Amino acid sequence: MANTNDMTVGSPARDILKFAGPLILGYILQQFYLIIDATIVGRWIGVGALAAVGASTSITFLIMGFCNGACAGFAIPVTRAFGAKDYRKMRVYVANALRIGLVLAMVLTLLSTILCTRILRLVNTPEDIFDDAWTFLFMQFLAIPFTIGYNLLAGQIRALGNSKQPFYFLIIASLINILLDVLLILVLGQGVFGAGLATLLSQLVATGLCAWYIFRHMQILIPQGDERRYDNKRVSILLNNGVPMGLQFSITAVGIIMLQSANNALGTICVASFTASTRVKYLFTCVFENIGVAMATYCGQNIGAGDMQRIHQGLRDAVKIMLVYFLFTIVIIWPFAGDMMQLFVNSGEQQVVDNAAMLMRISMWFYPSLGILTICRYSIQGLGYSNLSMLSGVMEMIARTAVSLWLVPAFKFLGVCYADPTAWVAADLFLVPAILLLLRHLSK
Repeated sequence: MANTNDMTVGSPARDILKFAGPLILGYILQQFYLIIDATIVGRWIGVGALAAVGASTSITFLIMGFCNGACAGFAIPVTRAFGAKDYRKMRVYVANALRIGLVLAMVLTLLSTILCTRILRLVNTPEDIFDDAWTFLFMQFLAIPFTIGYNLLAGQIRALGNSKQPFYFLIIASLINILLDVLLILVLGQGVFGAGLATLLSQLVATGLCAWYIFRHMQILIPQGDERRYDNKRVSILLNNGVPMGLQFSITAVGIIMLQSANNALGTICVASFTASTRVKYLFTCVFENIGVAMATYCGQNIGAGDMQRIHQGLRDAVKIMLVYFLFTIVIIWPFAGDMMQLFVNSGEQQVVDNAAMLMRISMWFYPSLGILTICRYSIQGLGYSNLSMLSGVMEMIARTAVSLWLVPAFKFLGVCYADPTAWVAADLFLVPAILLLLRHLSK
């Protein structure tokens, strides 16, 4: 219990920041790794290799997004049971979540590796980067079991309010990833294969560290005796929370795949521009994402404790925190977007720099929409209504598909720049009324 954090007492804003802080730092560190990885690939291998790594970004998001979303959903019943102080039920959920995660890892790894070539053809991957794109994507698929393992175990640790340890493990894994990048790419000359192998091995380390920590320091999570048995009722509850959250990411990814396909058809320059801007954009947007993740645990624990007034206050505080951060992004992105993009390519690739900087600046003005989206979506999930949040993914998919079919052919890369903002606004049009109605219903 010393390694847990009860979010049902104390200041809501402090609890949210205390939980979100390590998550944000961890994801920023992870994004710094991705930036360093892209810098190494773009500058030492070439723009073609950078495009190859980015050509399958949407596919990776489709598969990994489902894994991450499902694992986050599996943690929701654990969170609610912890908030209700029902630790036996909590451990039953843990045992059955591990069973589901094992099956999920086996099935997804097998299917994705078999279909790797067809997937890249589906998104119009340019022929000059196809081989490198296949190598990198195949390595990403081989890492699926470790991605699920880390997210499942880290989600269970966070369900008890402890977000620090997964952060520490991300630090270690990211440092290992960077060292392996240097060794495999710069020293051994393994190219794109080296980048993929470095990611796989670092995920393996992160998974092992989470398992070690639970066995050594969070034994409250370890099922004992009959708590380990298969429980059909608990499995159904876990699936009802995990599958919609996984599908939400996958449905969103369908729109991203459509956008990726439309952008890939514009040529290697646009693919490289999209890859560079995405690396930096995630560095900023991960803060909004993790404020939302904090709200999932916060709302889950407090609905378990039956405290609706505290949930209302937490939502208000989360919005205030998000708006303060948005002002910070304006100060950094608007004057320095072009400078940040020059990290990835040589000075002669000015078109890549200009395109990527334009995407960053346009997206920035819509960050409040993204903040509202993540706060509402994750809060709804924490309250146990994952099906509602899944519908917001449908809105995002429709919006990105519309942009891909009409704006991108008409306005080229400028149309790509408006894809994410359009999707965020479309999701908010559903999520804001949904959470207001849900809170009124639960209050009654």
